[in-house]
Amino acid sequence: MTKPIRPDWVAVDWGTSNLRVWAMGSDRILAEAASDEGMGGLVSSGFEPALLRLISPWLGDGPVPVIACGMVGSRQGWHEAPYRPVPCTPVEPGALVTVPTRDPRIQVRIGPGLKQPSPADVMRGEETQIAGALALTPNFDGVFCLPGTHSKWVHVSAGEVVSFQTFMTGEMFALLSRQSVLRHGMLGDGWDDAAFDQGLSEALSRPERLGAKLFSLRAEGLIAGLGPAAARARLSGLLIGVELAAAKPYWLGQSVALIGADALSRAYARALAAQGVTARILPGHECTLAGLASLARQTEKT
Repeated sequence: MTKPIRPDWVAVDWGTSNLRVWAMGSDRILAEAASDEGMGGLVSSGFEPALLRLISPWLGDGPVPVIACGMVGSRQGWHEAPYRPVPCTPVEPGALVTVPTRDPRIQVRIGPGLKQPSPADVMRGEETQIAGALALTPNFDGVFCLPGTHSKWVHVSAGEVVSFQTFMTGEMFALLSRQSVLRHGMLGDGWDDAAFDQGLSEALSRPERLGAKLFSLRAEGLIAGLGPAAARARLSGLLIGVELAAAKPYWLGQSVALIGADALSRAYARALAAQGVTARILPGHECTLAGLASLARQTEKT
C-alpha cells in the first residue's frame, strides 16, 4: 500500500489561466499537480473547491499551511492582497494576507504584488519569481527580465526592487498572430532564426516604423512568398526589438538575468546578445518555487 503524502506545507502558483501546486517536505518536493482552473475562469466561491480538487489527497486531519502567489491575490481573485510600493524587498512574510476558508485542513495565505507610483506600473506573481531568483543567485545586482504575456524589466539592488517597467509584448504577439489580418500568414508554430534577427534589427534601428513593418508581413506573404515560420519569427523579432529599444536604460551596461519559459527566454537572450549583452537564463517555475519556499522559511521564523 502506498504511503500517503503529508506535506509540511503547500506551494501554490495561481495565474489567470492555470493553477499549479506542490506538496513540500522539509527539503524537497513530495508531489505536484496542475489544472487549467486559473483565476480568469473562477468566481470567488470557486477558488477553495478548485484548490481542494488538487490537494485533498495530501491533506490529513491537521491544518496544512498553504502559501500562494499570482493573480489569486488580485481584486478579481480569491482574496485581494494589496500591492506593496517599491522600493522594497520582492516579498515580505509580514505582508502575507490570510484567506478565510471553510475547510479546516488548510490555512491559506497569499503574497501581495508590487506597485510603482510613477511611472504607474504593477506586478503580481513576478515578485515571487524575483525573490526566488535572488535566492538562487545570491548578491545579484542588476536587472531581471521576465518575458511573457506582459514582460517585466526589473532593476534590483541590495536585495530590493528599485524600479520596473512592463511591456505588453507577448499579448501583442498573440493578438497580431491570431486575431489580426496577419493571422492568415502565420499558421503553425514554425520558427526561422534569420527572420527573427531581421525583424529585431529593423525594430531596433527604426522602431517608429513598426506599423509599416507589421503590414509588410502580410504583403510579403501575398506577393513575395514569405512563409509562416519566417513571418512568425519576424513578427516576434519586431516586437521584441521595439521592447528592447524602449527598455535600453534597463539593460545597457547592466548584468541581466532572464526568468521565464525556456523558448521565450532563449529568444530574448538571442536579442540581447545581438546588442552585446550576455544574459543568464533562470527557469521560471524554479524561481517561483524558490520564492515561495523563501517565504515559507521566513514565515516559520516569525
